[in-house]
Amino acid sequence: MTTATSAESDSSPGLRLMELLDLLARQDTPQALPDVVALTGWPKPTAHRMLTQLEAGGWLVREPDGRHFALAPRLLRLSEAALSSSTLQGVRHAVLRQLVSEVGESCNLTAMSGADVVYLDRVESAFPLRLELRPGTRVPVHCSASGKLFLAWMGARQRNALLDGLTLTRYTAGTLTEREALEAELETIRRDGHAVDAEEFVEGLVCVAVPVFAPGQRTVRCALALQAPAARMGLAQARLQLPRLQAAAQALARTLG
Repeated sequence: MTTATSAESDSSPGLRLMELLDLLARQDTPQALPDVVALTGWPKPTAHRMLTQLEAGGWLVREPDGRHFALAPRLLRLSEAALSSSTLQGVRHAVLRQLVSEVGESCNLTAMSGADVVYLDRVESAFPLRLELRPGTRVPVHCSASGKLFLAWMGARQRNALLDGLTLTRYTAGTLTEREALEAELETIRRDGHAVDAEEFVEGLVCVAVPVFAPGQRTVRCALALQAPAARMGLAQARLQLPRLQAAAQALARTLG
C-alpha cells in the first residue's frame, strides 16, 4: 500500500495522478472515495482532489450512484492506442505472421475494452476470400470466440455485472441470445481451454480462440484467434490448429511482461 507520506514526497502531482489511474485500472469494479483511501493510504482530501481532477479531465466518470468512479472512454481509447501501436510492429506481429504462414488463415490478437472486444493486431491470409478487420475494430463479446473466452475467465462478479447490462443481440441463426445457453457455453470454454465462434457473428465465418495469459499467472491478458470462411476451413478443421495457436499464445505471453 502506498503511504500518504511517500505519495506526497516521492512523486510529482502528475505522476501521482498516473499512479492512481493505474491502481483504478487494476480493480474489477468502480471505486468510491473510501475505497481509494483504503487502497492508497492517502488522506481523504488528497484522494478526493485527485479523483475530481481525473474526472474533470475526462479520465474517470462517475457511476449513476454518484459515488463510484469508473474508467472513462478517453482512458480506454488511450490504452487501446498504446496496445495497438506496440503490437503492430516487433515480436508480436512477427508471431502472428508466422502463425498465419503455418495455418493458412487470418489470425488476430484482441483484448477486452468495456463491453466489447477490440482488435489489437491482425494478419490476413493470402486468400482473396476473407473478412478484413483492422486493428481498432470492435466486435460483440457474446458471439465472438475471443469475447466468450474473456467472459469465461472473468471473475463471477465482474462477468455477471457485464452480462446484466448487456443485450444479447442476434447476428446470425447461431448467435446465443439466451443467458442460460451462454453461461453453459462459458462452462465448456473454461473446461476445454479454448472458445469457438460457430458462425455466430458473421454467417459463413468460423473462429477458434485461445487465451494469452499474463506471465506466471492465470489472468487472461489477450486472446489469440484463427478466423476462416467455413467453406474453406470448417470448425472441426480449425480446432485441429489448436496446438499451433497455443504455442503462438505462449510466445506472445513472453512479450507481455
